Amino acid sequence: MIQVEDLYKKFGKNEVLKGLDLNIDKGGIFAVLGPNGSGKTTLIKSILGMVVPNKGSIAVSGISIKKNWKYRHEIDYLPQIANFPGNLKVKELIRMIKDLRQMPSEEERLIELFQLEPFLNKKLATLSGGTKQKVNIVLAFMFDCPLLILDEPTTGLDPASLIHLKALIQQEKNRGKTILITSHIMHFVAEVADEIIYLLEGKIYFKGTIEQLKTKTNQTDFEHAISAIASTPTDA
Repeated sequence: MIQVEDLYKKFGKNEVLKGLDLNIDKGGIFAVLGPNGSGKTTLIKSILGMVVPNKGSIAVSGISIKKNWKYRHEIDYLPQIANFPGNLKVKELIRMIKDLRQMPSEEERLIELFQLEPFLNKKLATLSGGTKQKVNIVLAFMFDCPLLILDEPTTGLDPASLIHLKALIQQEKNRGKTILITSHIMHFVAEVADEIIYLLEGKIYFKGTIEQLKTKTNQTDFEHAISAIASTPTDA
């Protein structure tokens, strides 16, 4: 589904990605983890075409993304920060995104699931952070694309909405989709992820299941395994 080869990216003198190689097969939930500055956001934005690497290649569904914007039709994306135009009403934003993407959508089911009906006629500037995140989720899940990228999807969600989100992610997985997730909430990752992709200093330091990670770090629980791998020198 996603092939990344020898990817380099520098911002000024700061080399963020350093010859990163990654292959993600179709289907399943992959959590992209790592400390701040490890290159997670740069990798995600490179896959999305929002960052242009200095060197290397990225292919989605076997097709290079270089000079090929159409591959983005294969992706649904939930950004970490939902910067919506504050003067728009929720229903106007949903209609605008539908008009832009020109794809079949199923927003009604999601609006009901996250109980957004009372907010449809409210301007986005008046909404709480949690409600904005629910709108963010609706926009990401209302289309049917094979690749779904969720950047910190749990931000601001109440417990009931978090349960709905986890169920929604599993449903999309069962439909054969490939899902990339970044999150700092380890118990959420432990519940949903099939594989962990752990970045350190711009390279993939670990890729495998949670059980494989616990074995590698000699830890019995996921959070301690993550802590252990984060403190391991990269030349170890």
